[in-house]
Amino acid sequence: MQTATVQQSSRYAKCIEVSKRIRWEIERDVIRGRKFDFTRKFLPDAISKLDRLELLSTDERRLLSQIQGRTYANMFGLVERFISAKMIDVSRGHSLGDQTALEALVRFTDEEIKHQELFRRIERMTAEGMPAGYRFVPQPNDVASFVLGKSTWAVLALICHIELFVLAHYHQSIAPDTDSSELWKDVFLFHAREESQHAILDELEWVRENAKLTAEERDQAVDDLIDLVAGVDGLLKLQAQADADYFVMQCGRQLTPREREAVQAGVLYAYRWQYIISGVQDPRFTEVLGGMIDTTQAKRIGAALEPIMNAAATH
Repeated sequence: MQTATVQQSSRYAKCIEVSKRIRWEIERDVIRGRKFDFTRKFLPDAISKLDRLELLSTDERRLLSQIQGRTYANMFGLVERFISAKMIDVSRGHSLGDQTALEALVRFTDEEIKHQELFRRIERMTAEGMPAGYRFVPQPNDVASFVLGKSTWAVLALICHIELFVLAHYHQSIAPDTDSSELWKDVFLFHAREESQHAILDELEWVRENAKLTAEERDQAVDDLIDLVAGVDGLLKLQAQADADYFVMQCGRQLTPREREAVQAGVLYAYRWQYIISGVQDPRFTEVLGGMIDTTQAKRIGAALEPIMNAAATH
């Protein structure tokens, strides 16, 4: 037990060291006086899944990539509202204990608040270059209140899931892409650099919380996680419809009812993949979660995910 505690403390310390070394500022390091290049895509096809929408022209795919990218940035601004609030909460458990862990979580919270400001900045900049009419439907405080009403175990599971897919998206798709706006790529480069430490801290705190729970509490926490996934999917349906409607309004031609339906279905598929499927399939996430739950609980989670996964498979 003592050895495990020392090892955990060293992981918190490493996060602090890296956080100090890579610290960045929004205007000085990320924006640097630049604007987004609207002649290029924002999200690569590997994330936007626009390669599945053959009915769209090259220009139309670029526009829908930019719309999805705008929502992608707004989604991270949204989730970081409840992430920072939860990290403030869990850091209290270290207040009179491991001060290294406390410092790591305080730095984590500070960085997440900075990320919220970054994505508010990105929204203002994209609004300047895109036609009026875009709507980001979810309200950050309402979503945060819903999420934070669930058990800490479930919220930490969701947070870990989010920050792992952030890293996967950047390293596997955004970084190697050659067609996206350079400023857009830099936004997610700097974001990923700090999220790398956050994902480690998420895992440490999630495992720490798991150790506190009785079997009955963990079982209820699994239900809470299922509720959170359902809540996320509900938001994705609303935003996919809003983004598809905005695209139809701005694409420059009259789409047939079948084409409009295909666009809406394509955007919903992309959002489910981006914000749910890519995270639950992340090997690191499945390994940590699998080490905490039993077979029956795993089946419950699988059953809850099945409609989402099946809908994606048939798209």
